[in-house]
Amino acid sequence: MTTRPLLWEIAWRLVAGRRRGRLLGATARTALLATALGVTALVVAMGLLTGYRRDLQRKIVGGNAAVIAYPGGDADVAAALERLAGIPEVTTVEQVVYGQGIVTSSAGREVEVTLRGVEPDGPGLLAASAGALASRDGVAGARCGAELAARLGIAAGEPVRLTALGIGPSGPRFRFRSLVCSELFASGFSEFDRSWIVASRELVMALSERPVTSLEMAITDPGRASEVAVRVAERLGPGFHVIDWKELNRELFAALALQQMALFLLLGLIVLVATFNVASTLVVLVRERRRDLSVLAALGLAPRELTRAVLAAGTLLGAAGCALGLGAGLLICFLLTRFEVIRFAPEVAEIYFLSAVPFRPAAGDVAAIAALALGLTLLSSWLPARRAARLAPADGLRYE
Repeated sequence: MTTRPLLWEIAWRLVAGRRRGRLLGATARTALLATALGVTALVVAMGLLTGYRRDLQRKIVGGNAAVIAYPGGDADVAAALERLAGIPEVTTVEQVVYGQGIVTSSAGREVEVTLRGVEPDGPGLLAASAGALASRDGVAGARCGAELAARLGIAAGEPVRLTALGIGPSGPRFRFRSLVCSELFASGFSEFDRSWIVASRELVMALSERPVTSLEMAITDPGRASEVAVRVAERLGPGFHVIDWKELNRELFAALALQQMALFLLLGLIVLVATFNVASTLVVLVRERRRDLSVLAALGLAPRELTRAVLAAGTLLGAAGCALGLGAGLLICFLLTRFEVIRFAPEVAEIYFLSAVPFRPAAGDVAAIAALALGLTLLSSWLPARRAARLAPADGLRYE
């Protein structure tokens, strides 16, 4: 029985030995490039969907928190904040209020906006420092989305006129206030950047009269948001409606997961076709190296060991193509992400929620692609390997 190092040495000599025919060399290069192409396509596709999903998740959690509790009409928000402080997984809790309004610039442009009222120096993508919310010459400061500023035709530090909508006992009421967009933010989430203004919580409450209030929580592991939401609901009681980011965006992320699985299977067909080239290469190898295989058999190499040697040769060829494809795919993903090659126009970004698409393949995706490529290579190599094992030494040597 041959040792494993000797088995791989035989496989290497069969594939890359000095005496190699033109047909074998051509089929080997074709198999190598086809495998590399299929693996590269899979890596880029998985990087696209995984990067999009993770970036979307990060911005949703960063902008709207991992767990959100909406108080009822008679709920005690102050007492709820104290109760939430005792949950170990909850790192920060912030009372946030929301309102609606219309912003008008000095150029006469109007845009409907969402007002987010926060405490200074809070957590998340849509936080605001005390300096950004500070008043300037009696005019309150705020943070405005970069795309919103572009739509209004203003720059950082310029004032705007806000018409806030409030619902009072007698019906809708409008309040007017000047704001200074002291800072511009670009979260990469189109909805935030195009139409959100971050102001102080007291200002939004005063303008909106009955704003939407929420308790937004950041947790240690957003992946466990559902479990934390259950504990938060138990701690707060029936006066609060608790929801986590997974439940809030369940249909969206379920569709993305299904799309990623379908794309993996579809592009996996490219790798499957590439393995046919590996099988063709091994058929040519058995034909052109018939004398070498016969000599090995005559020297005592058992048919089972001969099968393993040819399988190892196919594995080497498939592994080389897989490594080349993984390297090329990861490099392409890095370049596409680094230079933001795929960017959306504002009207398209509003649909996909992102202004630029990141390509970030996960380690699990890369491992699954490598396993698929090597597994299909082994399967396609089995029949040529069995054919080599049935080769009679006398027949192989007679015609050389």
